Amino acid sequence: MTTTLITGANKGLGYETARRLVAAGHTVYVGSRDAARGRRAAEQLGARAVQLDVTDDASVLAAAETIGAAGGLDVLVNNAGIAPEWSAPDAVVGAGDVTADLMRKTFETNVFGMVRVLNAFLPQLQRSPAAVVVNVSSGLASLTRSSTNGTAAHRYPGVAYPASKTAVNAITLRYAHAFPTIRINAVEPGFTSTDLNTGTGTQTVEQGAEIIVRMAQIDPTGPTGGYFDTEGPLPW
Repeated sequence: MTTTLITGANKGLGYETARRLVAAGHTVYVGSRDAARGRRAAEQLGARAVQLDVTDDASVLAAAETIGAAGGLDVLVNNAGIAPEWSAPDAVVGAGDVTADLMRKTFETNVFGMVRVLNAFLPQLQRSPAAVVVNVSSGLASLTRSSTNGTAAHRYPGVAYPASKTAVNAITLRYAHAFPTIRINAVEPGFTSTDLNTGTGTQTVEQGAEIIVRMAQIDPTGPTGGYFDTEGPLPW
């Protein structure tokens, strides 16, 4: 039985990913900052709930202890993320207005939180015979696309969110190199309609979760240190 933890899984892409992996036979832990919301989501999904705030050391370590005591972890999906620069529909805090505080807040969840969770669960993942880590990134993370005229990433005016996801990609590469027995990849789910973007995304959570679910189920011969969407590898 494969045991999987998904952070930020009480709604949106995390919830849909949990639903699909439960259906695929995984024992899924719904990681949620709000314990009550996590329990409700887990009950609906037939999953297990674990309180997990990626910005809090004690919360992450407690979650790791809970899952470790139950047998350990095989698959980690780092899905929790925020985009405070999307303050309202069609309003993005751009380069002229971004502040250090906004950058710090974004990185605390999207980057430092991911590292915090990765490090807490690494001992369990290293004991798994088929360990997988999926880091949910973004198409906005691609420096190649961001520097190419005519692309959505090039047109996007924000700074904090894409910078945080570019950092996610760089961290994915470093961890993949450091832990070659674990399949560690970054994925781009696409512009999915969720609370993160106040429902302005152009695709459904079912569509967005496709690449996350696919990469969460790769075997030990699968790729590692990559950046993918549903069509294949993406340019860094």
